[in-house]
Amino acid sequence: MMNPSVITKLEGTLLIFKSTFPYFMLVSLEAGSPLRALLLLLISPLLWFLESICLENASVHLMIFFSLVGLKVSDVKSVAKAVLPRFFLENIQENTYKVFPSCGGKKYVSSSLPRIMIEPFLREYLSSDFVIGTELKTLSGFSLGLVASPGLMTGDSQYETISKILGDDRKFDLWLGNEPETDSSVFFCQEQYILPADSSTTTCLQRKDYPKPLIFHDGRLVARPTPLDSLAVFLWLPLGVFLAVSRFLIGRIMPYNYGLMVAATTGMKIRAKLPSEESHTSEKHAPYSRCICGSCDPSQFGALNTLYVCSHRTLIDPVILSSTLKRNVMAVTYSLSKISEILAPIRTVRLSRDRVKDGYLMRKLLKKSDLVVCPEGTTCREPYLLRFSPLFSEIAESIVPVAVSAKGSMFYGTTVRGYKALDSFFFLMNPSPHYHLEFLEKISRASRCETSGRSSYEIANLAQKMIGQALGFECTNLTRREKYRILAGNDGICSE
Repeated sequence: MMNPSVITKLEGTLLIFKSTFPYFMLVSLEAGSPLRALLLLLISPLLWFLESICLENASVHLMIFFSLVGLKVSDVKSVAKAVLPRFFLENIQENTYKVFPSCGGKKYVSSSLPRIMIEPFLREYLSSDFVIGTELKTLSGFSLGLVASPGLMTGDSQYETISKILGDDRKFDLWLGNEPETDSSVFFCQEQYILPADSSTTTCLQRKDYPKPLIFHDGRLVARPTPLDSLAVFLWLPLGVFLAVSRFLIGRIMPYNYGLMVAATTGMKIRAKLPSEESHTSEKHAPYSRCICGSCDPSQFGALNTLYVCSHRTLIDPVILSSTLKRNVMAVTYSLSKISEILAPIRTVRLSRDRVKDGYLMRKLLKKSDLVVCPEGTTCREPYLLRFSPLFSEIAESIVPVAVSAKGSMFYGTTVRGYKALDSFFFLMNPSPHYHLEFLEKISRASRCETSGRSSYEIANLAQKMIGQALGFECTNLTRREKYRILAGNDGICSE
C-alpha cells in the first residue's frame, strides 16, 4: 500500500498514559491560577470515581469546565504552545512513534482533549495533517468551559463524530492502536495495525529521537502533575515558602564563610570546582591598547579586574558565583525586575542594549570590581547554550568561563509568561535545589583578538564551546529574541 492514510488516538496510543488530568492541571495553573488548579485537584476523587464506573465522558466534561471556564482562549493557546509540548514529548510511546511517521499519507490524530490544547504540538512535532479534538464553546474570546458541536471525542461515539467532521464517505487505510477496535472502526479503516501491548516493551521516546529538538519551554512545574504529584506540590507550598525566605535571608545577611554551610542545612546543594589560586584572586591586568567599542580611551580606566562569563540557568547565577568565590562581585543584566534588583545581595547593573554605552559601562565597572556576565542574555532550561554576545570579549582583559548548571525537582526558577520577580523565589522553594559551578581555564592573552587575530565573535564562540563541553550541552545560534518569539510571540523587551 503506497502512502497509506493513518488515523490513531493520542491518549493511550501515541502517549503511554491515557489520563488527561495532568494536561488540564497544567492549563489550570499556567493559564488560570493556583486556586483554579487546587479546585481541579479537589475534584480529582470524583473524576476517578466517574472513570471507574465507565462514565469517562462525564469526567472529561468536568475537567474541561473546571480548568477552562472563564479563561482567555489566547492564554490557553499560549500554554498549548509553550508548556504542554514538553510533557507530551516525555510521554510519547516509542513503538508508536516508529510506526506513525513512516506512513507517507495523510496523518490524523483524535483525542478527547480540546483541539486548541493539542494542535500546536501535533502539527509542529508530529507533522499531523488533521487534528480531531474536542471543540469548545467561546464568547468574546473567552472559554465557556462547555463542549461545542459535534461533541466530545471519546468512547465509541467518536467514530460518529469523526464522520460528521470529515464526511460520511471518509475512509482511512490504516488504524494504529494498542488493541483491536470495535466494529464501528471498520467503517473508517481498511486495515488495523495493533501495537504490542506488553508493558515491559513500552518505553518513552528518548530525547535524541525527538522529531524536533526541545530547546525552549515555559511553565513552573518540573514533574508531570498527576493527582498525587499535584497533591505533593500543594502540601509542600507552606514549607517551600518558609525555606525560600530562609535561604534568601541566609544569602542576604550571613557572611560567605558561614552562609554556604547554613544553606546546606536547608537542603540546598552547591558544588563548585574552583579556579586555580592564580585566578581565584582578583588579578589586575594592563588594559587593551585600544577599545573595540570605539567610544572610549582605555587608558582612563587603568588596570581591570576579572570578568566571569557564565552559562545562564536562573537569575541567582551571579549570587551563587559570588558566594562560591566568597567575595563580592558585580553583575550586569539585560533585564531584571525592580524587586529583584532591590533584594539582590550583590550589586546589579542594568545594560541598555546599546553596544557603545554598554561597553563603556562594563569597562568602568571592571575597574572597580570583578564582574559577572551571562552573554546568552536569557536563561535556557534544556541542555543547550544560546548564542553568546561578543561584547564581553571586546572590553575585558581577563576572562574566566564558568560552566553553571542548576536543577530543581519541583519548580522551575525561570518563566516567560509568569511573574519574573518570583523566579528566584520559586527556585529556592524546591526541596533540594542544586547548583554546580566549574571554573574553566582562563582565556589567555595569546588567544585574544589583538595578538591572535581572532575576532570578538570567535572569542565568544570559544567561551561558549568551552562551557558547552564542560556541561555536555549543545551549542546553538539561537538568541533571546528567538526564545521570546517562540514562547510568547514578542521580543521580550518591556518599555520603561
